Amino acid sequence: MYLPRPHRVEDRALQHDFIRANPLGLLVTNGPGGLIANPLPFHLDAKAGDAGVLCAHMARANPQWREIGAIKEALIVFQNPGVYVTPSWYPSKRETHEVVPTWNYVCVQARGPMRVIEDRTWLHARIDEMTAAREAGRAAPWSPSDAPADFIERMIDAVVGVEMTIERLDGKWKTSQNRSRADREGVVEGLRADGDAAALHMADLVQRTGETR
Repeated sequence: MYLPRPHRVEDRALQHDFIRANPLGLLVTNGPGGLIANPLPFHLDAKAGDAGVLCAHMARANPQWREIGAIKEALIVFQNPGVYVTPSWYPSKRETHEVVPTWNYVCVQARGPMRVIEDRTWLHARIDEMTAAREAGRAAPWSPSDAPADFIERMIDAVVGVEMTIERLDGKWKTSQNRSRADREGVVEGLRADGDAAALHMADLVQRTGETR
């Protein structure tokens, strides 16, 4: 991933928090069958290993898991929706007109070796953990134990587990850090005027990350 200094974030806690908030990662492998990419929800164990461990499960019918034993490293990409930034929001447009559109986004990429896990106890535990994390805070949180036991066992039969020991984490917060304070304030104002959830969230990020130019 291209990481200009103003956009590089090396704070491990911040990277981990982003993964927890955006757990649907794109698993990319390059094995005997060539490049394969599948979105999977991942559970992060931040205390395992030096940089954490990412766990997920995928359909047994998915050919990607059979490639994992033949590769040394995989890539998992976590990214927020991103927002379009129009040059019209920059006060500097009126001064120089030397501005172009861009996109703001946050991205964390994890790399490391992976293994396939078919142990049913492991699968039950990881699915319980992932479900509890996503259902927390709901008025009536759902649990796998709410479904018939034989149904859950059939679901377990249909999946395999995958686990990455993270060896490298790269974080990119592209949030207008390379613009002047006035242009950044214009971006915040423009995003808030747009009003959708992604734009409002990005406005907060632009305001928090501050000017680094």
